[in-house]
Amino acid sequence: MKTELYNIGTWGKLHYDFLYRNQRSVINAMRLKGTLNDYLMGIDRDAEDMFNLINKQTAEIEDVTEQLKAIDQTEWIRRMNCIRSRAREFVLKELIYQ
Repeated sequence: MKTELYNIGTWGKLHYDFLYRNQRSVINAMRLKGTLNDYLMGIDRDAEDMFNLINKQTAEIEDVTEQLKAIDQTEWIRRMNCIRSRAREFVLKELIYQ
């Protein structure tokens, strides 16, 4: 049986890879029911929403603003990369590798 995963973003593909390595029976059951693609699209959407929300809230808390960007772009980039890295690790731990 050929599996066609379509409209699945990065987060959904990462979760699929995790399931493929660790819980193939779950993937096979969802394939038989025809729910695999919708499930992965939901995971992808939820993960992207969580990632964006964490980025926004953390930037506000740590005062990483457009004003900082105008004053010191290098510092703004450094701090935003740090925030994105932490948000990515959180999403991976809480949603993707579960």
